[in-house]
Amino acid sequence: MNDGELKKQSEFSAEVLDALIGDAKTAEDLFGRDGLLKRLSAQMIERMLGAELKHHLKVEDVAEQAPNRKNGTSKKTVTTDTGALALQIPRDRNATFAPVLVPKHLRRLPGFDEKILALYSRGLSTRDICDMMTDFYGVEISPDLVSEVTEAVRDEISAWQQRPLASCYAVVWIDAIHLKIRDEGVVQTKAMYVAVGLNLDGNKEVLGLWIEATEGAKFWQRVLSELQGRALGDILILCCDGLKGLPQAVSAVYPRTTVQSCVVHQIRYSLSFASWRDRKQLAAALRAVYAAPTEAAALEALDHVATQWGKRYPMIHESWRRNWETLRPYFELPLELRRIMYTTNQIESLNACIRRTVRAKGHYPSDDAALKSVFLTLRNLEKKWGIRPVKDWKLVYTQLNIQFGTRAQRQT
Repeated sequence: MNDGELKKQSEFSAEVLDALIGDAKTAEDLFGRDGLLKRLSAQMIERMLGAELKHHLKVEDVAEQAPNRKNGTSKKTVTTDTGALALQIPRDRNATFAPVLVPKHLRRLPGFDEKILALYSRGLSTRDICDMMTDFYGVEISPDLVSEVTEAVRDEISAWQQRPLASCYAVVWIDAIHLKIRDEGVVQTKAMYVAVGLNLDGNKEVLGLWIEATEGAKFWQRVLSELQGRALGDILILCCDGLKGLPQAVSAVYPRTTVQSCVVHQIRYSLSFASWRDRKQLAAALRAVYAAPTEAAALEALDHVATQWGKRYPMIHESWRRNWETLRPYFELPLELRRIMYTTNQIESLNACIRRTVRAKGHYPSDDAALKSVFLTLRNLEKKWGIRPVKDWKLVYTQLNIQFGTRAQRQT
């Protein structure tokens, strides 16, 4: 049977469609809260439940158990991803029938909880989610139900935070983003620590999330020790901001790791000193530094920046010179690796997604609420990463083997 014949068989006849549509004349008649599709869904579910009961009774008759028959129906309203459905659930006399399609005690069919989690991951409050569910689906739910659904994520977060990691990552980006969180009745600014890894297969993943009162190298050392305890034995390159004491904290846990200051952080810090009128020209001058083919060429370009802008903004040249020891590894990397370190700058794109959620939320009622919201945001982001792997990874992996030798070899 060819595809055309299969398609033809799957189509409804014009007579059947006319009978289904009946007197429906508007989109509301078809897709509204009490429209045809909603009523049709209820009838289809009830028919499938009737088939389940028929099969159940047949099985019991074969087993020669006590005589069992149909025993009417009971009313039940279930919430679906398209709204609330009022169903007539068939019953049997022996009360042994346990529906599979709509299990006993189930009030929400699959798909509805995912909609709540999707809205929560975008920073909406529990009451905003309740209002949206009423407006769009005609379903009235309580804030307690939203909290119950999101609370179910806690076990998933716990397992995610403790999962074993790969033995080696090519690059790990670490950074902290600051959130407003209510603590002991007062809204405080806290640091959420984020670590993103690029493994030796070219796949990106968020390694973990942690919340602390402030950002500091001491806490980052604890984070890295935790990652080491989750089987992460080696990191080839660790990219971070210019936090004081951070290179020493990294070396204490991973002594062979190359610590690379984030070029994007350095550029942003430099431009923060300049007026809006000068930023475009200054950015072009700095580009000649970080795009230089060698360290010598980069230093020459940096001297040119000092000559051109030193009198007006002397702190820019001083900052680059002060951080040069952690910036210079960038110029020792092949072009393909630099492109990953800078152009795709994973931690920055990730932080941008988190900030959009945070702006919508304003502040979080607790650390736990912040962790759930950001985790759900990152879970959505990782789905996109899965379909967009690192470009030209084979070439990049070859360069890693040349640069780091046996440390960059995959374990079999």
